Amino acid sequence: MTTEKIDGVSVVTKANVYFDGKCISHGITLADGTKKSVGVILPATLTFGTGAPEIMECVAGACEWRMAGTEAWHKSEAGQKFSVPGNSKFEIRVTEAYHYICHFG
Repeated sequence: MTTEKIDGVSVVTKANVYFDGKCISHGITLADGTKKSVGVILPATLTFGTGAPEIMECVAGACEWRMAGTEAWHKSEAGQKFSVPGNSKFEIRVTEAYHYICHFG
């Protein structure tokens, strides 16, 4: 099931802009203090590094992803999630706008 709305959050209004505007996100904090980010990745192939573990939830569009140093690409579409360990890197390949929620920890 795709998350379409998150109620009761505090939003950081200034966008985080990465990779020359290919990735734009906003930080949100839930009432219980849980932090997430919501954003969009435009067509590109990008490499992200993680500090904490992350779960990437696709809310619209699609992407292909792989952990750094591996060969196989995996597809993620609306309603699907993939997990990334902390202190790692992953590549993401997008051919159409990929809208996501990043769940930290």
